[in-house]
Amino acid sequence: MNSVNHFLFGIYPYIALTIFVLGSLVRYDRDQYTWKTGSSQMLESKQLRKGSLPFHVGIIMVLCGHFVGLLTPHQVWDFLGITAGMKQIFAMAMGGFFGLVCLYGLVILIARRLGNDRVRATSSTMDITLLFLLLAQLILGLISIFVSFGHMDGAEMLKLMSWAQNLVIFNGTTAAASIIDVHIIFKLHVFLGMTLFVVFPFSRLVHIWSVPVKYFGRNYQVVRTKKAGL
Repeated sequence: MNSVNHFLFGIYPYIALTIFVLGSLVRYDRDQYTWKTGSSQMLESKQLRKGSLPFHVGIIMVLCGHFVGLLTPHQVWDFLGITAGMKQIFAMAMGGFFGLVCLYGLVILIARRLGNDRVRATSSTMDITLLFLLLAQLILGLISIFVSFGHMDGAEMLKLMSWAQNLVIFNGTTAAASIIDVHIIFKLHVFLGMTLFVVFPFSRLVHIWSVPVKYFGRNYQVVRTKKAGL
């Protein structure tokens, strides 16, 4: 069992991240015409608008919360006077709220993709698979909140932080050992999260790399109307 745990949480994350980075680079180099969101807005826009905004707001906030929560050393929280228990309560509240916002949007998007004949006809197997992988990941994350009620001292959260931070410093053995005894729900959540990194280069998720950051710093475009007679 220890060898399986070591592979899944000490080796597999590096495999997943390697596929994530190299796969994205290869796809951009070889298949730039497939580097797009594959938007189906022209086929149906009402449900897309209704589901897309809460989904994107929710998932961005959840990802930011995971990034800060897992990778910020506990010494920083101690310095700020935030105990592990306090941090866990905050994580449960914010994660639960934005997780539900994201789930609301995602359910609408899934119903739209499967229920609208025109949208379904233009959907690939990967499009549908990706939506259900995200759904499973969200459900696992929300279930983990209820599991966390059984240990409000933040002990398992500290183990997950240790796992993530040891991976960053390429200490996979210690990372895997850190979460060997955490609840199975957390392990499934972590494993599926890594699997989403594997799927990333082969899905429409690659459009995340093309977020128009420069748009916010661009010069204003002044448009003047031509007066009659000129």
